Amino acid sequence: MARAHSEIRIAIDTGGTFTDCVWVERGDLKTLKVFSTPDDPSRAIVEALRKIGVSEEFTLLHGTTVGTNALLQRKGARVALITTSGFEDAIEIGRQARPRLYDFFFDRVPPLVPRDLRFSVGERTGADGIALELPSDEELATLRATVEDAEPEAIAISLLFSFANPKNEESVAAALAGMGKPLSISHKILPEFREYERTSTVVVNAYLQPLMQNYLERIGDRARSLSNAPRNAHKAPRIFVMQSSGGITALEAAAREPVRTVLSGPAGGLVGAAAVAVRSGFPRVLSFDMGGTSTDVALVEGDARPGSQAEVAGFPVGVPMLDIHTVGAGGGSLARFDAGGALRVGPESAGADPGPICYGRGLQPTVTDANLILGRLRPDRFLGGDFTLDVDRTRRLTADWLKKQKSRLTLEQFASGVLQVVNAKMERALRVVSIERGYDPRDFALVAFGGAGGLHACELAEALSIPTVIVPAHPGALSAFGILASDAVKDFSRTLLWSLTGQHSRAELEKEFRKLEAAARKEFREERWAGTLLFERTLDLRYRGQGYELNVPATDDSARRFHQEHQRRYGYHHRGKDIELVTVRLRGRVKAREMQVAKAAPKPPILSRARPVEMAKVIFQGRSVATPVYERSDLSPGRSLKSPAIITEYTATTVIPPGAKFKVDRAGNLLITIN
Repeated sequence: MARAHSEIRIAIDTGGTFTDCVWVERGDLKTLKVFSTPDDPSRAIVEALRKIGVSEEFTLLHGTTVGTNALLQRKGARVALITTSGFEDAIEIGRQARPRLYDFFFDRVPPLVPRDLRFSVGERTGADGIALELPSDEELATLRATVEDAEPEAIAISLLFSFANPKNEESVAAALAGMGKPLSISHKILPEFREYERTSTVVVNAYLQPLMQNYLERIGDRARSLSNAPRNAHKAPRIFVMQSSGGITALEAAAREPVRTVLSGPAGGLVGAAAVAVRSGFPRVLSFDMGGTSTDVALVEGDARPGSQAEVAGFPVGVPMLDIHTVGAGGGSLARFDAGGALRVGPESAGADPGPICYGRGLQPTVTDANLILGRLRPDRFLGGDFTLDVDRTRRLTADWLKKQKSRLTLEQFASGVLQVVNAKMERALRVVSIERGYDPRDFALVAFGGAGGLHACELAEALSIPTVIVPAHPGALSAFGILASDAVKDFSRTLLWSLTGQHSRAELEKEFRKLEAAARKEFREERWAGTLLFERTLDLRYRGQGYELNVPATDDSARRFHQEHQRRYGYHHRGKDIELVTVRLRGRVKAREMQVAKAAPKPPILSRARPVEMAKVIFQGRSVATPVYERSDLSPGRSLKSPAIITEYTATTVIPPGAKFKVDRAGNLLITIN
C-alpha cells in the first residue's frame, strides 16, 4: 500500500444478514459483525467503522454484493446500447442455446436493454482492424439527439471488431461524451472477440454504473465524515473494492467498471479459504461459504485462479472472475410446503430484515431457526453472547406456523427435515464444481466458513466422502479476512487471432505484452500503489477450428503446456495440429502488505485439556445426544478430541456429529476427520 504502516487497514464484507469486519490492532486480529442494512448497505459500514473507532487515517477494503443483487433483482439503470448497424439484436439473439433442449415453453432471460433503447450507427471495421466505413458527423449528431430523447441513465457502446481498431468507437464516444451520462466503451472494458459476450459485458457494466457510483460515493463521503479529511486532506481515508478476480482495486476504478465487482464478496472468501488451507498443508480444497442468504462453493488447486468467461444472473460476463457456484441456501432461507405438500427451503430468504424468527422480528421459520430448535445453536453464545437468540419465540411461532400449514410434523421432525433439504441443495452445488468437472471429492478437503458453514459442513463431507473438514479461525468473517489479505490486481487482455507457429514472430508477441504492461503501469501509478509491480503473462490457445480456448502461461513451451492441458481436460490432444493464439492476457499485481499478527501464547498445561463450558441436548439423526459445548479459544493446538461436540466462537458455530475426531492445528485451523 502507498500509505504509512501506522494507518489501520479495515476489510468490510457486506452480506445479506451480517456485515463482517476484520482488522489488525496491535498485532491482534480483530473481528466485528453488525446487522446489514439492505436498503442502504453503506449505513452498516459506517456503523461498523464507528464501533471500531476510526479517527483520522485508515484504509477501507470493501467487498460488496450491491452489483450482484442489482442484477438478480433487475434494479439497475436504464441503458441505451449503441452498436453497428444491423447488429442491434445480437444482445437478444445471443448464442441461440436452449437452456432445456426439449422444453418448448421455457422463458429466456430478457436482455437488460429493451429493443427501443438499442441504437445503431453506420460504420464497419474489418476483422483485420482496417476501418471500412467511418460514421459521418451528421449521423453522429443525429445519434446524439436520438439518444438524448430516449433519456437513458447510462450508455453502452459496442461496435463490431472494435478490439482490432477502436477508432470508430472513439468517434461515437466523443459524440456522446457531453451528455452527462456514464459511458461504457467495449474496447476499454473488454478488447476481445465474441460479439455477444463482449456486448453483454459492456451492457452489464453500464447497467450497474449509476447505482455503484452513487453507492461508492456515499461510502466515500460517510467514511470521510468519520475522519479529519476536510481539514487534513492528505489523511483522507483511502477506499478500495474487491474484484471478482480475487484482487482489490481503487474505488474510482470500481465505480468506472463495476462489472468487475459482481462477485466481490464471494471472491474474498475464496482467496481466504485457499490461504488458510495451504497453511495446514491442504493445497486442494473445496470451499464452502454459507452465509445468511446464499451458499458459495468453489474448487481450488493451489491458489485461486480466475477464468475469463462466466455467467451471472443469466448474463455472460467476459472479465476475469473466480469460478464460484452460488445457490440460494443460507441461514436465513425460508422453509415452506409446496402445493404437493413437499418441504422446500429457499431460495427466498428472511435476510437481515425481518431475519429469522429467533432474531426477534421474523415470522416464518428459517434454517437458522431449525438449527436452534435442534440444539445446534446455543442461544446465549451467539455473537459471543452479544446477541441472545429467542428460543421460546422460535418454538412458539414455528409450532403455530406448522398448524396453519396443517402439518402433523413435530418441531424436531420439521427442523430435521429443513436441514436435510438444505443440505441436499448444497451437496448438489458441491457436486457441480467437483464431480461434474471430473474431480473426485475424496481427493480434497472441505473448507467451511461463513456464519452458517460450520453448522452443516460435517454432514456434507460425510455425504460426499470428503475425509477432512477445515474450519478456519474466525470463520464467519473469512471473506473479510480474504479481502484484507488480497493483492492489488488489474487484468488486461487483447484478442490477436494469430497462428502460434505462423508468420508472427516472438518479437511481435513481446511488443503486444509491452503495450499491456505500459497500460498497467499507468493505472497502478494513477492509483498511487507502492511496492513492486509483478506481471503474469498468459495465452488463450486452441487448435485451429475449435470454438473455445485453454489458458496457459506465456513461456517458451506454451505449446507443450497446451497439449498437456488439452489432454487433461478433454482426454486427447493433437501434437501435429496448428495451434491458434487467440488472446494475450496480462495480470498486474502489487502484493498486499504482510499483516503483522501476533501468535497466541501457548496455554499453561492446566488448560491443555479443554473442558466443555456446558452440556447440551442436541438432536442427531432423530436422537437426542448429550453433547459437550467448547469455546474455541479453550482448544489448545495438537490435542485430538472425539465427537459429538459443538464449538462456539464470536463469528460462527461448528457442529461435529458423532463418529468424527477433531483438533486445532498449529496454523489455528480446526481440523475435523470424518470417519
